[in-house]
Amino acid sequence: MNRSTLSLGGAVLVLAVLVGAASLNGGDDTAAAPAGSSTRLPVQRTTTVCPSPSPSEFADTTYASFTPQAASLSDQPAGTTAGTPGSAQLLTTAAKPAPLSPPLKQTGRAVAYTTDKPDAPALIGTADGPLAPGWSVAQTTVVDAGPGRGLLGTSCVTPDSEFWFAGASTADGRQDYLHLVDPDDTPAVVDVELYGPDGLVKASSGDGITVPGKGAEPVLLSTLIAQKVQDLTVHVVVRSGRVGAAIQATSAGKGADWLQPAAEPADTLVMPGIPADAVSVRLVAYATGSDDADLNLKLATSTGMISPADHETLHVKAGMTAAVDLGDVTKGDPGSLVITSSKAHSPVPVVAGLVVTRGKAGKQELAFLPATAAVGTRATAADNRDKASTLALTAPDKETRVKVTSSPGKAGGTPVSRTVVVKAGTTTAIQLLAPVPGKDSFPVTVERLSGGTLYASRELALPLDGVPMFTIQPMSDDRSTVQVPQAAPDLKILGR
Repeated sequence: MNRSTLSLGGAVLVLAVLVGAASLNGGDDTAAAPAGSSTRLPVQRTTTVCPSPSPSEFADTTYASFTPQAASLSDQPAGTTAGTPGSAQLLTTAAKPAPLSPPLKQTGRAVAYTTDKPDAPALIGTADGPLAPGWSVAQTTVVDAGPGRGLLGTSCVTPDSEFWFAGASTADGRQDYLHLVDPDDTPAVVDVELYGPDGLVKASSGDGITVPGKGAEPVLLSTLIAQKVQDLTVHVVVRSGRVGAAIQATSAGKGADWLQPAAEPADTLVMPGIPADAVSVRLVAYATGSDDADLNLKLATSTGMISPADHETLHVKAGMTAAVDLGDVTKGDPGSLVITSSKAHSPVPVVAGLVVTRGKAGKQELAFLPATAAVGTRATAADNRDKASTLALTAPDKETRVKVTSSPGKAGGTPVSRTVVVKAGTTTAIQLLAPVPGKDSFPVTVERLSGGTLYASRELALPLDGVPMFTIQPMSDDRSTVQVPQAAPDLKILGR
């Protein structure tokens, strides 16, 4: 039996296959590996899904697609070189998926597409090659009349097997639809659990929901339970397959917006970017463990960390949802809510989110701000507008240096970058600069350069007829790299 040594090119090919498989299978690409046995490489393929935007005949929806430029050749997916072609395309969910034009053709410059069709479908997107690492898609809908009036924004999500949402409701005046999208050819089977202030709410039809392959399934939460519950935590668990999930919430007199998935349960959570002029902030939290959670609440302001008056702590019973009205907690200064476990007992993981209201009575708008995963290296918000987008950066533990880059959209121009220093325990809010002044959509990328843990969000405000319509998108790490095993120096294959 002859032995031959695997070439370096072959090793790169093996790693490329592993990278692609990890990104396709939706595995935990941040999982720790034994020291010296693995490395991080750019992903070769990224999949995302976008929910059906709005059934309103008064809706206009913009999809923005963007991949940041790689900092160097080493940041390109294994096996690619400068000039290697890639593809990034959104397809409709249908028996025969059709492309939604235009496709993304290059890194560092966004493309956008707008539709006013009330039957616009959910979308499935895939990016390959150099367009895959950090690919981001934003969906922004303006409904200027009717019961669904509002500004609805969401970042299209990576399919997964589990999602948490804090801040849903079946109360009078609320209409919340859970949108499930299956990117694969085979159907997915999903269980939906609803938790209120007394624990699990018995659902009549939340188990075994089938989402068709390459299709979508909207679920009205009020059809799952008979109770009118103001504050709900929604847990989506996929039995087979994988899905993307988001909740479209409409509130009578307060417009509509998307409730995006919250960060995974943890004993420390951050909700970055509460607007300075918020008139009402409601915190919704759920304790996932078998023990009660005693939480400490802090507000990271522009000058430092403070305790909200009369709301320094919150007790959450195990398996139950608790809510508290924080009022106009920011009082004219943008801030971020930081939740930590009390040191009186062992930490308990929780899920949390905020329901934020702006405006005066009769002309109010709501938006949601879930607990957000940290920006490990880089994060992107793909759809911003000149003089309408505000970036919030929070560094709860240590001073952090951040690079903020606005990249060209359809109008062209050159990237605009600046470095921002966020002091420890503070929130810094900045208005984003457009590469070309005007109304053109453009993307913004946040890169953590040094310092401590960084959290970020983007607020888009498009007031209409005296209504302060707005939406907030959390900006977590773009997961542009994946951890893969390192090839051993003497890696060999067997042959005859």
